[in-house]
Amino acid sequence: MKELPVASVDRIIRNAGADRVSEDAKEALAAILEEYGTKVSAEAIKLCKHAGRKTVKEEDIRLASQRIH
Repeated sequence: MKELPVASVDRIIRNAGADRVSEDAKEALAAILEEYGTKVSAEAIKLCKHAGRKTVKEEDIRLASQRIH
């Protein structure tokens, strides 16, 4: 499941200070970010439902990220 554009992942790595980035590195980071994002999203949905809402809010994502991390 590839959802993140490789160009965006490339920018993230370059903004961190890399001069050059291999395609394998971009794909690896994209996979890691997608896996982490899916875990955070699933936790945020649980928090949202627990609060009796259907809409996931910023606070759900932030709290879920802290709980997953």
